[in-house]
Amino acid sequence: MKTPFVTKEQLDAITAEFPTPFHLYDEKGIRETARAVNEAFSWNPGFKEYFAVKATPNPTILKILQEEGCGVDCATDVELMMAHELGIKDISFTSNDTRPEEFVCAREINATINLDAYEDISFLEKAAGLPETVSLRYNPGGVFSLGTDIMDHPEESKFGMTKAQLLQGYKDLKAKGIKEFGLHAFLASNTVTNAYYPTLAGQLFELALEIREEAGVELSFINLSGGVGIDYSPADKQNDIAVIGEGVHQKFDEILVPNGLGNVKIFTELGRFMLASNGHLITKVLHLKDTYRHYVGVDASAVNLLRPAMYDAYHHITNISNPQGAVEVVDVVGSLCENNDKFAKNRQLPQARIGDTLVIHDTGAHGFSMGYQYNGRLRSAEILLQEDGSVRLIRRAETPEDYFATLYGFGLEEDE
Repeated sequence: MKTPFVTKEQLDAITAEFPTPFHLYDEKGIRETARAVNEAFSWNPGFKEYFAVKATPNPTILKILQEEGCGVDCATDVELMMAHELGIKDISFTSNDTRPEEFVCAREINATINLDAYEDISFLEKAAGLPETVSLRYNPGGVFSLGTDIMDHPEESKFGMTKAQLLQGYKDLKAKGIKEFGLHAFLASNTVTNAYYPTLAGQLFELALEIREEAGVELSFINLSGGVGIDYSPADKQNDIAVIGEGVHQKFDEILVPNGLGNVKIFTELGRFMLASNGHLITKVLHLKDTYRHYVGVDASAVNLLRPAMYDAYHHITNISNPQGAVEVVDVVGSLCENNDKFAKNRQLPQARIGDTLVIHDTGAHGFSMGYQYNGRLRSAEILLQEDGSVRLIRRAETPEDYFATLYGFGLEEDE
Protein backbone atom coordinates (compact mmCIF):
# COMPACT_ATOMS: atom_id res chain seq x y z
CA MET A 1 0.00 0.00 0.00
CA LYS A 2 1.03 3.61 -0.50
CA THR A 3 1.37 6.01 2.41
CA PRO A 4 0.44 9.68 1.89
CA PHE A 5 3.16 12.23 2.65
CA VAL A 6 0.62 14.12 4.76
CA THR A 7 -1.12 12.92 7.94
CA LYS A 8 -4.84 12.85 8.66
CA GLU A 9 -4.40 15.55 11.28
CA GLN A 10 -2.53 17.77 8.83
CA LEU A 11 -5.16 17.25 6.15
CA ASP A 12 -8.00 17.97 8.55
CA ALA A 13 -6.38 21.32 9.29
CA ILE A 14 -5.62 22.05 5.62
CA THR A 15 -9.13 21.19 4.39
CA ALA A 16 -10.60 23.35 7.15
CA GLU A 17 -8.78 26.31 5.57
CA PHE A 18 -8.85 25.40 1.88
CA PRO A 19 -11.90 23.82 0.19
CA THR A 20 -11.36 20.64 -1.80
CA PRO A 21 -10.45 19.64 -4.41
CA PHE A 22 -6.87 20.87 -4.52
CA HIS A 23 -3.42 19.63 -5.48
CA LEU A 24 -0.98 19.34 -2.60
CA TYR A 25 2.81 19.22 -3.13
CA ASP A 26 5.53 18.06 -0.74
CA GLU A 27 8.47 20.50 -0.69
CA LYS A 28 10.67 18.13 1.31
CA GLY A 29 10.07 15.29 -1.13
CA ILE A 30 10.73 17.51 -4.15
CA ARG A 31 14.05 18.68 -2.79
CA GLU A 32 15.11 15.18 -1.79
CA THR A 33 14.26 13.82 -5.26
CA ALA A 34 16.18 16.62 -7.00
CA ARG A 35 19.22 15.97 -4.80
CA ALA A 36 19.05 12.25 -5.50
CA VAL A 37 19.01 12.88 -9.26
CA ASN A 38 21.93 15.30 -9.07
CA GLU A 39 23.89 12.86 -6.93
CA ALA A 40 23.18 9.95 -9.31
CA PHE A 41 24.77 11.87 -12.20
CA SER A 42 27.44 13.77 -10.24
CA TRP A 43 30.09 11.71 -12.06
CA ASN A 44 29.42 13.88 -15.13
CA PRO A 45 30.77 17.41 -14.49
CA GLY A 46 28.41 19.00 -17.02
CA PHE A 47 25.25 17.22 -15.87
CA LYS A 48 22.03 19.22 -15.76
CA GLU A 49 18.45 18.19 -15.06
CA TYR A 50 16.08 20.26 -17.21
CA PHE A 51 12.73 19.85 -15.48
CA ALA A 52 9.88 19.57 -17.99
CA VAL A 53 7.67 22.59 -17.26
CA LYS A 54 4.67 20.85 -18.83
CA ALA A 55 4.65 18.39 -15.92
CA THR A 56 4.06 21.01 -13.22
CA PRO A 57 3.97 24.59 -14.52
CA ASN A 58 3.91 26.39 -11.19
CA PRO A 59 6.41 29.20 -10.44
CA THR A 60 6.90 28.12 -6.82
CA ILE A 61 7.77 24.56 -7.88
CA LEU A 62 10.12 25.81 -10.59
CA LYS A 63 11.91 28.10 -8.14
CA ILE A 64 12.39 25.22 -5.68
CA LEU A 65 13.95 23.15 -8.45
CA GLN A 66 16.10 26.08 -9.56
CA GLU A 67 17.39 26.33 -5.98
CA GLU A 68 18.34 22.64 -6.27
CA GLY A 69 20.42 23.29 -9.37
CA CYS A 70 17.89 22.33 -12.06
CA GLY A 71 17.15 24.04 -15.32
CA VAL A 72 13.84 23.82 -17.18
CA ASP A 73 12.68 22.35 -20.46
CA CYS A 74 9.94 24.29 -22.24
CA ALA A 75 7.69 23.28 -25.13
CA THR A 76 5.82 26.54 -25.88
CA ASP A 77 6.37 30.28 -25.83
CA VAL A 78 4.18 30.64 -22.73
CA GLU A 79 6.39 28.20 -20.83
CA LEU A 80 9.43 30.10 -22.08
CA MET A 81 7.97 33.37 -20.86
CA MET A 82 7.25 31.92 -17.41
CA ALA A 83 10.79 30.57 -17.06
CA HIS A 84 12.30 33.86 -18.21
CA GLU A 85 10.09 35.87 -15.86
CA LEU A 86 11.36 33.72 -12.98
CA GLY A 87 14.95 34.56 -13.87
CA ILE A 88 15.84 31.00 -14.84
CA LYS A 89 18.89 30.97 -17.11
CA ASP A 90 19.26 27.25 -17.97
CA ILE A 91 16.39 26.80 -20.43
CA SER A 92 15.96 24.17 -23.10
CA PHE A 93 13.28 24.51 -25.79
CA THR A 94 12.02 21.19 -27.15
CA SER A 95 8.96 21.77 -29.31
CA ASN A 96 7.25 20.38 -32.38
CA ASP A 97 5.05 21.91 -35.07
CA THR A 98 6.49 25.17 -33.77
CA ARG A 99 5.19 28.63 -34.62
CA PRO A 100 7.79 31.12 -35.89
CA GLU A 101 7.16 33.51 -33.00
CA GLU A 102 7.99 30.72 -30.55
CA PHE A 103 11.44 30.30 -32.09
CA VAL A 104 11.87 34.08 -31.90
CA CYS A 105 11.00 33.97 -28.19
CA ALA A 106 13.48 31.13 -27.59
CA ARG A 107 16.23 33.04 -29.37
CA GLU A 108 15.49 36.25 -27.46
CA ILE A 109 15.93 34.57 -24.06
CA ASN A 110 18.89 32.46 -25.21
CA ALA A 111 17.21 29.08 -24.68
CA THR A 112 18.95 26.05 -26.13
CA ILE A 113 16.84 24.99 -29.11
CA ASN A 114 16.26 21.31 -29.75
CA LEU A 115 14.85 20.81 -33.26
CA ASP A 116 12.22 18.13 -33.78
CA ALA A 117 12.42 17.85 -37.59
CA TYR A 118 15.06 18.13 -40.27
CA GLU A 119 12.80 20.64 -42.01
CA ASP A 120 12.96 22.83 -38.89
CA ILE A 121 16.55 23.83 -39.64
CA SER A 122 15.56 26.06 -42.56
CA PHE A 123 12.35 27.10 -40.77
CA LEU A 124 14.30 28.29 -37.71
CA GLU A 125 16.89 30.05 -39.85
CA LYS A 126 14.18 31.98 -41.67
CA ALA A 127 12.05 32.70 -38.59
CA ALA A 128 14.67 33.69 -36.04
CA GLY A 129 18.14 32.95 -37.32
CA LEU A 130 20.38 30.12 -36.22
CA PRO A 131 22.01 30.29 -32.78
CA GLU A 132 25.55 29.10 -32.06
CA THR A 133 24.22 25.94 -30.33
CA VAL A 134 21.63 23.60 -31.84
CA SER A 135 20.38 20.19 -30.73
CA LEU A 136 18.57 17.65 -32.90
CA ARG A 137 15.95 15.14 -31.80
CA TYR A 138 16.39 11.55 -32.96
CA ASN A 139 13.72 8.93 -33.63
CA PRO A 140 15.18 5.49 -34.47
CA GLY A 141 11.84 4.12 -35.68
CA GLY A 142 10.84 0.49 -35.29
CA VAL A 143 10.13 -0.95 -31.86
CA PHE A 144 12.04 -0.15 -28.69
CA SER A 145 12.38 -3.16 -26.41
CA LEU A 146 14.29 -4.30 -23.37
CA GLY A 147 14.96 -7.99 -23.81
CA THR A 148 11.62 -9.51 -24.74
CA ASP A 149 9.59 -6.62 -23.30
CA ILE A 150 8.31 -4.13 -25.86
CA MET A 151 8.51 -0.70 -24.24
CA ASP A 152 7.17 1.48 -27.04
CA HIS A 153 6.88 1.97 -30.81
CA PRO A 154 9.04 4.96 -31.85
CA GLU A 155 8.03 4.50 -35.50
CA GLU A 156 4.49 5.55 -34.55
CA SER A 157 5.69 8.69 -32.76
CA LYS A 158 5.35 12.09 -34.39
CA PHE A 159 8.52 13.27 -32.65
CA GLY A 160 12.09 13.36 -33.95
CA MET A 161 13.89 12.63 -37.20
CA THR A 162 15.37 9.59 -38.90
CA LYS A 163 19.07 8.75 -38.69
CA ALA A 164 19.60 9.85 -42.29
CA GLN A 165 17.90 13.18 -41.59
CA LEU A 166 19.86 13.56 -38.35
CA LEU A 167 23.22 13.06 -40.04
CA GLN A 168 22.34 15.42 -42.88
CA GLY A 169 21.09 17.93 -40.35
CA TYR A 170 24.43 18.00 -38.53
CA LYS A 171 26.26 18.38 -41.85
CA ASP A 172 24.01 21.29 -42.82
CA LEU A 173 24.38 22.98 -39.43
CA LYS A 174 28.15 22.62 -39.48
CA ALA A 175 28.26 24.18 -42.93
CA LYS A 176 26.18 27.08 -41.62
CA GLY A 177 28.71 27.78 -38.88
CA ILE A 178 27.03 26.27 -35.84
CA LYS A 179 29.62 25.88 -33.07
CA GLU A 180 28.04 23.49 -30.55
CA PHE A 181 25.82 20.48 -31.15
CA GLY A 182 23.51 18.39 -29.04
CA LEU A 183 21.57 15.14 -29.42
CA HIS A 184 18.18 14.36 -27.87
CA ALA A 185 15.95 11.27 -27.91
CA PHE A 186 12.83 10.01 -26.16
CA LEU A 187 11.93 6.40 -26.89
CA ALA A 188 9.50 5.27 -24.18
CA SER A 189 7.26 6.86 -21.59
CA ASN A 190 6.94 6.07 -17.88
CA THR A 191 9.26 3.07 -17.85
CA VAL A 192 9.47 1.24 -14.52
CA THR A 193 12.84 -0.40 -14.97
CA ASN A 194 16.37 0.65 -14.11
CA ALA A 195 17.51 -0.58 -17.54
CA TYR A 196 15.78 2.04 -19.72
CA TYR A 197 18.15 4.98 -19.34
CA PRO A 198 21.38 2.92 -19.60
CA THR A 199 20.02 1.15 -22.70
CA LEU A 200 19.00 4.44 -24.32
CA ALA A 201 22.31 6.02 -23.34
CA GLY A 202 24.25 3.17 -24.92
CA GLN A 203 22.41 3.64 -28.20
CA LEU A 204 22.92 7.39 -28.20
CA PHE A 205 26.59 7.10 -27.26
CA GLU A 206 27.17 4.73 -30.19
CA LEU A 207 25.27 7.16 -32.40
CA ALA A 208 27.54 9.97 -31.21
CA LEU A 209 30.51 8.08 -32.62
CA GLU A 210 28.69 7.62 -35.92
CA ILE A 211 27.81 11.32 -36.02
CA ARG A 212 31.47 12.21 -35.61
CA GLU A 213 32.49 9.73 -38.30
CA GLU A 214 29.78 10.60 -40.86
CA ALA A 215 29.15 14.30 -40.21
CA GLY A 216 32.44 15.45 -38.72
CA VAL A 217 30.63 16.79 -35.66
CA GLU A 218 31.59 16.22 -32.04
CA LEU A 219 28.61 16.53 -29.71
CA SER A 220 28.82 18.86 -26.71
CA PHE A 221 25.86 17.29 -24.90
CA ILE A 222 23.49 14.34 -25.06
CA ASN A 223 20.00 14.78 -23.60
CA LEU A 224 18.43 11.50 -22.44
CA SER A 225 15.11 13.38 -22.03
CA GLY A 226 12.42 11.77 -19.86
CA GLY A 227 10.82 8.35 -19.76
CA VAL A 228 11.94 7.25 -16.30
CA GLY A 229 8.66 6.49 -14.58
CA ILE A 230 7.34 5.98 -11.08
CA ASP A 231 5.47 3.23 -9.25
CA TYR A 232 1.90 4.45 -9.77
CA SER A 233 0.68 1.04 -8.60
CA PRO A 234 1.85 -0.57 -5.35
CA ALA A 235 2.54 -3.63 -7.51
CA ASP A 236 5.23 -1.70 -9.36
CA LYS A 237 8.79 -1.40 -8.09
CA GLN A 238 10.11 2.14 -7.82
CA ASN A 239 13.04 3.00 -10.07
CA ASP A 240 16.36 3.44 -8.28
CA ILE A 241 17.89 6.63 -9.66
CA ALA A 242 21.30 5.79 -8.17
CA VAL A 243 21.36 2.48 -10.07
CA ILE A 244 20.14 4.24 -13.22
CA GLY A 245 22.81 6.91 -12.98
CA GLU A 246 25.54 4.33 -12.48
CA GLY A 247 24.23 2.35 -15.45
CA VAL A 248 24.56 5.42 -17.67
CA HIS A 249 28.01 6.03 -16.18
CA GLN A 250 29.17 2.55 -17.20
CA LYS A 251 27.96 3.05 -20.78
CA PHE A 252 29.69 6.45 -20.84
CA ASP A 253 32.98 4.91 -19.74
CA GLU A 254 32.65 1.97 -22.13
CA ILE A 255 31.76 3.93 -25.25
CA LEU A 256 32.54 7.64 -25.10
CA VAL A 257 35.64 7.87 -22.90
CA PRO A 258 37.84 5.45 -24.90
CA ASN A 259 36.89 7.32 -28.08
CA GLY A 260 37.90 10.75 -26.86
CA LEU A 261 34.40 12.00 -26.05
CA GLY A 262 34.67 11.98 -22.27
CA ASN A 263 33.79 15.68 -22.07
CA VAL A 264 30.23 15.21 -23.38
CA LYS A 265 27.68 16.66 -20.98
CA ILE A 266 24.69 14.56 -19.97
CA PHE A 267 21.27 16.21 -19.65
CA THR A 268 17.96 14.79 -18.45
CA GLU A 269 14.29 15.89 -18.42
CA LEU A 270 12.80 13.92 -15.54
CA GLY A 271 9.54 15.78 -15.03
CA ARG A 272 7.48 12.78 -13.98
CA PHE A 273 10.18 11.20 -11.82
CA MET A 274 10.90 14.51 -10.09
CA LEU A 275 7.34 15.51 -9.21
CA ALA A 276 4.70 12.81 -9.67
CA SER A 277 5.20 11.08 -6.32
CA ASN A 278 5.48 14.43 -4.56
CA GLY A 279 1.93 15.49 -5.32
CA HIS A 280 -1.54 14.41 -4.14
CA LEU A 281 -5.01 15.37 -5.34
CA ILE A 282 -7.14 15.89 -2.24
CA THR A 283 -10.89 15.38 -2.63
CA LYS A 284 -13.93 14.72 -0.46
CA VAL A 285 -16.78 12.23 -0.87
CA LEU A 286 -20.03 13.95 -1.84
CA HIS A 287 -22.35 11.10 -2.80
CA LEU A 288 -22.78 7.33 -2.62
CA LYS A 289 -24.81 5.60 -5.30
CA ASP A 290 -25.80 1.98 -5.88
CA THR A 291 -26.96 0.70 -9.27
CA TYR A 292 -25.12 -2.01 -11.16
CA ARG A 293 -22.00 -0.87 -9.33
CA HIS A 294 -21.26 0.93 -6.09
CA TYR A 295 -20.25 4.50 -6.89
CA VAL A 296 -18.30 6.88 -4.69
CA GLY A 297 -18.86 10.39 -6.01
CA VAL A 298 -16.19 12.97 -5.13
CA ASP A 299 -15.81 16.72 -5.63
CA ALA A 300 -12.82 16.30 -7.94
CA SER A 301 -13.19 15.22 -11.57
CA ALA A 302 -11.17 14.65 -14.71
CA VAL A 303 -10.85 18.45 -14.83
CA ASN A 304 -8.44 18.08 -11.90
CA LEU A 305 -6.76 14.84 -13.02
CA LEU A 306 -7.19 13.72 -16.62
CA ARG A 307 -4.83 10.74 -16.75
CA PRO A 308 -7.33 8.06 -15.60
CA ALA A 309 -9.95 9.26 -18.11
CA MET A 310 -7.53 9.73 -21.00
CA TYR A 311 -5.17 6.78 -20.54
CA ASP A 312 -7.08 4.51 -18.15
CA ALA A 313 -4.09 5.22 -15.91
CA TYR A 314 -3.92 3.82 -12.40
CA HIS A 315 -3.64 6.19 -9.44
CA HIS A 316 -3.65 4.76 -5.95
CA ILE A 317 -6.32 6.09 -3.59
CA THR A 318 -6.18 6.29 0.21
CA ASN A 319 -9.26 6.94 2.34
CA ILE A 320 -7.39 8.88 4.98
CA SER A 321 -10.58 9.39 7.01
CA ASN A 322 -11.41 5.69 7.30
CA PRO A 323 -8.30 3.65 6.47
CA GLN A 324 -9.43 0.63 8.50
CA GLY A 325 -12.96 0.54 7.10
CA ALA A 326 -14.48 -2.62 5.66
CA VAL A 327 -13.23 -3.14 2.11
CA GLU A 328 -15.72 -2.49 -0.68
CA VAL A 329 -15.44 -2.74 -4.46
CA VAL A 330 -16.26 0.67 -5.90
CA ASP A 331 -15.94 3.07 -8.79
CA VAL A 332 -14.64 6.46 -7.66
CA VAL A 333 -16.16 9.04 -9.98
CA GLY A 334 -16.39 12.76 -10.65
CA SER A 335 -19.33 14.86 -11.79
CA LEU A 336 -18.56 15.45 -15.48
CA CYS A 337 -21.10 14.45 -18.12
CA GLU A 338 -18.71 11.80 -19.43
CA ASN A 339 -18.68 8.16 -18.40
CA ASN A 340 -14.88 8.06 -18.44
CA ASP A 341 -14.77 10.53 -15.55
CA LYS A 342 -13.57 7.85 -13.15
CA PHE A 343 -10.54 7.81 -10.86
CA ALA A 344 -10.93 4.10 -10.13
CA LYS A 345 -12.99 1.24 -11.53
CA ASN A 346 -13.86 -1.93 -9.60
CA ARG A 347 -11.29 -0.86 -7.00
CA GLN A 348 -11.08 -2.40 -3.54
CA LEU A 349 -11.14 0.46 -1.04
CA PRO A 350 -11.96 0.91 2.64
CA GLN A 351 -15.57 1.97 3.05
CA ALA A 352 -16.10 5.55 1.91
CA ARG A 353 -18.58 7.69 3.81
CA ILE A 354 -20.00 11.04 2.80
CA GLY A 355 -17.55 13.68 3.96
CA ASP A 356 -14.50 11.39 3.97
CA THR A 357 -11.26 12.81 2.60
CA LEU A 358 -9.59 10.79 -0.15
CA VAL A 359 -5.96 11.15 -1.20
CA ILE A 360 -5.29 10.38 -4.87
CA HIS A 361 -1.59 9.63 -5.15
CA ASP A 362 1.12 10.53 -7.64
CA THR A 363 -0.56 13.56 -9.18
CA GLY A 364 2.41 15.93 -8.90
CA ALA A 365 3.26 15.66 -12.60
CA HIS A 366 0.74 15.93 -15.45
CA GLY A 367 -2.03 16.42 -12.87
CA PHE A 368 -3.02 20.07 -12.60
CA SER A 369 -1.24 20.87 -15.86
CA MET A 370 -3.59 18.74 -17.97
CA GLY A 371 -6.66 20.39 -16.44
CA TYR A 372 -9.45 21.89 -18.52
CA GLN A 373 -12.89 23.45 -18.04
CA TYR A 374 -15.43 21.01 -19.43
CA ASN A 375 -18.95 21.49 -18.04
CA GLY A 376 -17.74 24.79 -16.62
CA ARG A 377 -15.86 22.95 -13.90
CA LEU A 378 -12.97 25.13 -12.77
CA ARG A 379 -9.34 24.28 -12.15
CA SER A 380 -8.37 23.82 -8.53
CA ALA A 381 -5.95 25.48 -6.18
CA GLU A 382 -2.38 24.28 -5.68
CA ILE A 383 -0.94 24.17 -2.17
CA LEU A 384 2.61 23.56 -0.96
CA LEU A 385 3.30 21.55 2.18
CA GLN A 386 6.49 23.29 3.26
CA GLU A 387 9.46 21.65 4.91
CA ASP A 388 8.51 23.07 8.31
CA GLY A 389 5.04 21.49 8.11
CA SER A 390 3.16 24.69 7.31
CA VAL A 391 1.18 25.11 4.10
CA ARG A 392 1.14 27.87 1.53
CA LEU A 393 -1.25 28.58 -1.33
CA ILE A 394 0.81 28.65 -4.53
CA ARG A 395 -2.06 28.98 -7.02
CA ARG A 396 -5.57 30.06 -6.18
CA ALA A 397 -8.57 28.14 -7.46
CA GLU A 398 -10.25 29.51 -10.56
CA THR A 399 -13.46 31.47 -10.15
CA PRO A 400 -16.46 31.92 -12.44
CA GLU A 401 -15.05 35.36 -13.24
CA ASP A 402 -11.92 33.69 -14.64
CA TYR A 403 -14.09 31.45 -16.80
CA PHE A 404 -16.16 34.36 -18.13
CA ALA A 405 -13.21 36.76 -18.60
CA THR A 406 -12.61 35.92 -22.27
CA LEU A 407 -16.35 36.13 -23.04
CA TYR A 408 -17.10 39.62 -21.79
CA GLY A 409 -17.96 41.80 -24.75
CA PHE A 410 -18.72 38.79 -26.94
CA GLY A 411 -22.34 38.12 -26.03
CA LEU A 412 -21.78 38.26 -22.28
CA GLU A 413 -21.72 41.60 -20.55
CA GLU A 414 -19.70 42.26 -17.40
CA ASP A 415 -21.64 43.51 -14.41
CA GLU A 416 -21.06 47.19 -13.74
